[in-house]
Amino acid sequence: QVQLVESGGGLVQAGGSLRLSCAASGRTLFSFNMGWFRQAPGKEREFVAAISRSGRSTNYADSVKGRFTISRDTGKNTVYLQMNSLKPEDTAIYYCAADLSVTISQRLGSYDYWGQGTQVTVSS
Repeated sequence: QVQLVESGGGLVQAGGSLRLSCAASGRTLFSFNMGWFRQAPGKEREFVAAISRSGRSTNYADSVKGRFTISRDTGKNTVYLQMNSLKPEDTAIYYCAADLSVTISQRLGSYDYWGQGTQVTVSS
């Protein structure tokens, strides 16, 4: 079992930046590939970014490529999502998730553990 807690969300103006954190307890995150997803009001949860156990492989949704960066700190047992050049359409609840699969995935169903989410609101 692993417990995931997201933080770092908030209200920011368009063009601004936020860094989300996902802290884990109960098990080392090195056991997992990690992902970030988001869900806007009235929409389905969607993939944002993923990172492999080693940190050497990453994957991004086209909508955030070049603006968002996922990273991990094994010593702190934490995964980050640096979000730059934010747009109003980035407004959503952001969730981190842990995946025991061999390769990183964009599929929600591949992830075994989820955090409770953190709200990101981007004003125009």
